[in-house]
Amino acid sequence: MANADPQPQPPATARSDSIGALVGRRFRRHTMAMASCVVLLLLIVFSTIGPYFTGHSYSETSRRRIYEKPSKENLLGRDDLGRDVLTRLMYGGRVSLAVGLIGAVLSAVVGVIVGGTAGYWGRWVDATLMRFVDFMLSVPSLPIMIILASVELKKVGLGALEDSAYRDFVSIIRIIIIAVIFGWMGVSRLVRAEVLSVKERTYVFAARALGFSNFRILSRHILPNAVSPIFVSATLAVGSIILMESALSFLGLGIQPPYPSWGSMLNTAQNYIRNAPMLALYPGVMILLTVMAFNFIGDGLRDAFDPRQTMR
Repeated sequence: MANADPQPQPPATARSDSIGALVGRRFRRHTMAMASCVVLLLLIVFSTIGPYFTGHSYSETSRRRIYEKPSKENLLGRDDLGRDVLTRLMYGGRVSLAVGLIGAVLSAVVGVIVGGTAGYWGRWVDATLMRFVDFMLSVPSLPIMIILASVELKKVGLGALEDSAYRDFVSIIRIIIIAVIFGWMGVSRLVRAEVLSVKERTYVFAARALGFSNFRILSRHILPNAVSPIFVSATLAVGSIILMESALSFLGLGIQPPYPSWGSMLNTAQNYIRNAPMLALYPGVMILLTVMAFNFIGDGLRDAFDPRQTMR
C-alpha cells in the first residue's frame, strides 16, 4: 500500500508578518538608527550611573586647581572654579536628557489630544482648534521663551519654592513646561491628518454601528493606526527641546548654578574660551551627539513605519 503524501510543513525560518515585527525588522536594517540607539544608551548610562564612580561632586570647588589639565584623578581636568569637568558633564546630561525626553512625551500627549479631537469631531471643533494651532505657530517662540524663563517665582507668589532645596527641580519643571507650550503643535497637525483619513474606513463605521462610544472608537480603533507620525515626531522633538534648553541655559535663563547643564556649561565656558577652549568643546560635543542620535532614530522610525518600504 502506497504511503500517503506527507503534509506540507511551514518553513522553519518563517517570520511573523505582524506589523510590530515588520516595523522592528525595518528599523534594525537602518544602520545609523541602530548605531544611534547604542550611542543614546551609552549617554544615558554615562549620565545616570557615571557620577557614582567619579568620586567628585559637581559643586566641589578648589581655587588652587583652576584649569587643571586632565589627569588620572580628573580625566577631563577642572574648570574655572576648580570643579571636576567630567562629573559636571554627567550631571548636565541628566538635565538635558530629562528635559528632552519628558518634554517630548508631554508635547506628544497634548498634540494627540488636540489633533485627535479636531480630526474626529470636525466642523466647528476642528476649525476652532486648528485656528488656535495656527495662532501658536505664528507666535515668535524665542522671545516668549526668554520672557517665561526670566520670570521670577517671587513675582507669581512662588518665592518659597525658589528659595528652597527644590530650586533646581523647579527650574527643570519650568523649562519642561516652556518646551510643552511651544512643542505640541506639530504633533497635533500630524495626528489630525491621520485621524481624518482613518475615521472614514470601514471598521470605524462598523464600530459606530455596534454602538461603541466616541472615546472608545478614537482610542481603540483610530489613534493606534495613527501611531507612526506620533513616534517619529516625538523622537525628532527631543533634539529640538534639548537645543532649546541649551539655548536658554546659554543665555543664563535655564538651570541655575551650581547645578550644571550642558547649556550652562557652554555659557560659562565662553568667558574662558582662550584660556581653556576644551571647556566649551566637551558640552558642545555631548549636545551634538545627543541631538544627532535622536534625529537618526527618528529617521529610522520614519522609514520603518513607511508602507512604501519593502516587506522583506
